[in-house]
Amino acid sequence: METLYDVQQLLKQFGVYIYVGKRIYDIELIQMEVRNLYDSRLIDRDTYMTAWRILKREHRIEESREENK
Repeated sequence: METLYDVQQLLKQFGVYIYVGKRIYDIELIQMEVRNLYDSRLIDRDTYMTAWRILKREHRIEESREENK
């Protein structure tokens, strides 16, 4: 996994589709769902950590975009 799209594809494997309409909110909900998958032991620690790093990076990017508006 390297992109937000890859994390979304991971969620899709479990039947989880997220689209709120605002990218930063989508990322926050995806973070919650990834955490739930990890807590339920449906994904391993490495997958969880990789997804978490991607989501944190994307969240920072979105925050900086909003600050620059």
